[in-house]
Amino acid sequence: MQYDVTVIGSGPGGYVAAIRCAQLGLKTAIIEKYNTLGGTCLNVGCIPSKALLDSSEHFYNAAHTFSTHGIDLKDLKVNMGQMIARKNVVVQENTSGISFLMKKNKITTYTGIGSFVDKNTIKITKTDGSSENITSKNSIIATGSKPTALPFLPVDKERIITSTEALNLTEVPKHLIVIGGGVIGLELGSVYARLGAKVTVVEYADSIISTMDKTMGKELQKVLSKLGFEFLFNHKVTGASVKGKKVTVTADNQKGEKITLEGDYCIVAVGRTAYTEGLGLEKIGIQLEERGKKIPVNDYLETSVKGIYAIGDVIKGAMLAHKAEEEGVFVAEVLAGQKPHINYNLIPGVVYTWPEVASVGYTEEQLKEQGRKYKTGSFPFKASGRARASMDTDGLVKVLADNQTDEILGVHMIGPRAADMIAEAVVAMEFRASAEDIGRISHAHPTYTEAFKEAALAATGNWALHI
Repeated sequence: MQYDVTVIGSGPGGYVAAIRCAQLGLKTAIIEKYNTLGGTCLNVGCIPSKALLDSSEHFYNAAHTFSTHGIDLKDLKVNMGQMIARKNVVVQENTSGISFLMKKNKITTYTGIGSFVDKNTIKITKTDGSSENITSKNSIIATGSKPTALPFLPVDKERIITSTEALNLTEVPKHLIVIGGGVIGLELGSVYARLGAKVTVVEYADSIISTMDKTMGKELQKVLSKLGFEFLFNHKVTGASVKGKKVTVTADNQKGEKITLEGDYCIVAVGRTAYTEGLGLEKIGIQLEERGKKIPVNDYLETSVKGIYAIGDVIKGAMLAHKAEEEGVFVAEVLAGQKPHINYNLIPGVVYTWPEVASVGYTEEQLKEQGRKYKTGSFPFKASGRARASMDTDGLVKVLADNQTDEILGVHMIGPRAADMIAEAVVAMEFRASAEDIGRISHAHPTYTEAFKEAALAATGNWALHI
C-alpha cells in the first residue's frame, strides 16, 4: 500500500497527527504495536491516573469533609476492585473513541511494530511473527516514552513497580515509598495517600516539582504534608530489595550517611525516556542525541532524513501529551503546505494533585537568571469567597509581569481547578496581554478565576481588592 503519510505510534501526538493529515486530504496510515490505540497517555498514563485521582478524591472527601457539609456516613471503606474496574472502563471508552476517529477519518490502522526498511518503506511485524511492507511518501515518528529505569534498582513489577503497575494495585499500601518528587510520583502518591497509605518521597534534588516555579513546590509540599506525605530531600537512592511482602530501600543523605526505608511497595518515578528501540533508525541514517535517546529535528520537526518527521516525547522539550498534539498538528499542516507555529514557552504544565498546580511562561527563577526586570503579584485562595464555599482554601495564584510594559511573562497557580484555569493565562499570553488587561476584565463572582484577576491587579500596581 502507498500512503502520503504514515504515523508510527498512536498516542496523543500520533493519532492527532493522523487525524489532521486526513482532514487535509492526505492518504494516511497509523501503526500501533499494541492492540489498543491511545499510547501511554490513554492506556497507562494520563487518563487512568486521573480516573484514580478522582476516585480517591471522592473517598478522601467522604472521609474528611462530608461531615462538615452536613453529610453523615458510616462504615466507609475502599473497594479497590471496583475502583480499578471503573478506571479500566474509562480507559476502554477512550481508546474505543480513538478507534472510532480513525474509521471516521478513513485512516488505515495497522497493528504491529513499525520499522524502517528505507526512508519510504516501513515493515510492520505482527504479534504472530508475520510481516508486511507499506510505502509512504512521508512518515511521522510518534513512539512516545517509557518509564526511566535505574540500573542499580531492578523493577520486579510486583513490589518494586513503575507508574504502570501502580495503576493496578489490588490493595492500599500500608507504606508506599516513591522515588522521585516529580509529577508522576506525586500524583500516584496522592492517590494512595488519600486512601490511607503512608507515603514517603525520596528526592535527589532539594524540592519537589523542581522544574516549576519554586513557590509552587513550596506550597505543594505544605499541602501534601498535611495529607501525610513525608519528604526526604537531597537523598540519593542506592538500591532496593524485596523479601516477601517487604521492600527495603537504601539511600545516602546529604551528609553521606546511609539510611534505610521499609515499605510494602516502591514506585520508581524518576522520569521517562524516549522510546526509539526497534524503529530501524540506523538503516536510514538517523542518529540519536541526548545520551543516545532523543531524535534531532529542525524547526519544521523534520529529521536529518527528508520526509521523516518526529514529534512528542522522542524529540527535545517537555514530555507532555498536549505538546505532542500541537506538534502532530504542526507537522500535518507543514506537509499540506501551510505555515503553522508553536510557541513552546506558552505550553502549560499541570500537576493533578489536589489542589492542582498549573504553570505557563517563565518562572521567577528564570527571569532572575535572564536579568529581566519584573513585577510580581499574588492572591491566596483563602481570600476567595468561592474557595471558602467549597473548602478549597489552600494555594495561591502568582503573576509575573514585565516591569516596564506590564506584559504578562508567567502565571503560576496552585489551587482548585488550576488545570482548567491556566487556559485563561495561556490565551492572555498568546495575545501578549498586560496584567492590567486581566485586572480590568470582568470575572464572574463567585469563581476561582477571580484569584487570577486579583493576582494580576496586585502585579499591576498593588491594586488587589480583596487582600
